[in-house]
Amino acid sequence: MQAVILAAGESSRFWPLNQKHKSLFKIMGRPLIWYTVDSLKKAGIEEIIIVQGSKKDVEEGLKNYDLEIKIKYVIQPEPKGMGNAVFQSRELLKEQFFVLNAERFDAGNYIKPILEKRKFSGTNMVLLGAETDKPQIYGILDLEKDKVKGIIEKPEKGKEPSNIRAIGIYFLPKEFIDYYQKVPEHAYAFEEALSLYMKEKENASLLKIEQETPTLKYPWNLLGVTKALMDKYLESMVANSAKIAKNVIIEGKVHIGENAKVFEGAVIKGPCYVGNNCIIGNNNLIREYSNLEDNVLIGALAEFARSIFQENVHAHAGFFGDSIFGKNCKIGAGTITANVKIDRSEIYSCIKDKKDNTFLKSLGVIVGENSNFGIRCSTMPGVLIGSNCTIGPNSVVFEKIEDNTTFYTELEGIKKKK
Repeated sequence: MQAVILAAGESSRFWPLNQKHKSLFKIMGRPLIWYTVDSLKKAGIEEIIIVQGSKKDVEEGLKNYDLEIKIKYVIQPEPKGMGNAVFQSRELLKEQFFVLNAERFDAGNYIKPILEKRKFSGTNMVLLGAETDKPQIYGILDLEKDKVKGIIEKPEKGKEPSNIRAIGIYFLPKEFIDYYQKVPEHAYAFEEALSLYMKEKENASLLKIEQETPTLKYPWNLLGVTKALMDKYLESMVANSAKIAKNVIIEGKVHIGENAKVFEGAVIKGPCYVGNNCIIGNNNLIREYSNLEDNVLIGALAEFARSIFQENVHAHAGFFGDSIFGKNCKIGAGTITANVKIDRSEIYSCIKDKKDNTFLKSLGVIVGENSNFGIRCSTMPGVLIGSNCTIGPNSVVFEKIEDNTTFYTELEGIKKKK
């Protein structure tokens, strides 16, 4: 069996964490695409085609991992959508193949059921779908019982053909390539080609699953993805080379990597992952699906809840709740990331100058790479801060801050300087 993994997009909606393809973001020491490949391998997939961008960042990100499966890479020169990405792999495709997004780490769960559905229904195309109460943000399936007649991308409210969204795992015939070439090239040409095939062939069926699986469309989705991955993959382990003080408390599933140091009074309540060479200072509380990648340093007297630090982030006393920091950020003492609104309502965040409902009631700050914070900074729930930013001491951040910005608060008001 053969699968095509799509990993060539710009990940623009994943800002400020999109310096590389979003599937290269690390959780528990491995890029997200590693979990996708591992899942497919365990499900019996024998060959994988990875469609990547011209930077070849995915190939570079996976080169040090022995994935024990045949992988071929193809290039999508420009990010022209899913259809164009699949088209780049046309010369390598067999008669039937799976197509999925690179961050679809649970894909292996559905390979066998999809094949059984295909055999039972006699159709050449099978789409995975699930019910949603937010049809306006997804591709929604037009259905006749379990037959799929088309896909409507982000339908207007009241014009939804159903409440079933396409999950992002497809079983397709090679003939799909011919139909892709019949439609104009645009962002949703993949969905249009699928709909054209369905209309002419009447040969597509739905495999419905009972609940939505974690998606990775926006950066805050990483919090749910991390929870799902830890529930599946995390195992308790303290490396022999790690140094743990005598009165440290470790509860639940906790991974502590090579040469890590955990000082007196610290408490780690799993599920939690602490990578290699991390330092956890005195009297810290690390809890509930927190993920610290290699070389993270957290000074004394900090609380860290359901948050993610990428490699080489340094922080000190403060509170980090439901927050994400990219590589090489430095955070001054006393920093507070507010993660709940006063009225406890759902939190909105700003992507591409548009306010989006995150549908989360707990969300802190999300920060790109190489950004620095002075002492006693505060961030409001759902704020996004770009890469290479400087946040001055004692500043309060209420709104999105673009890449390469110096931001600070003075008594007379807020100052921004690029």
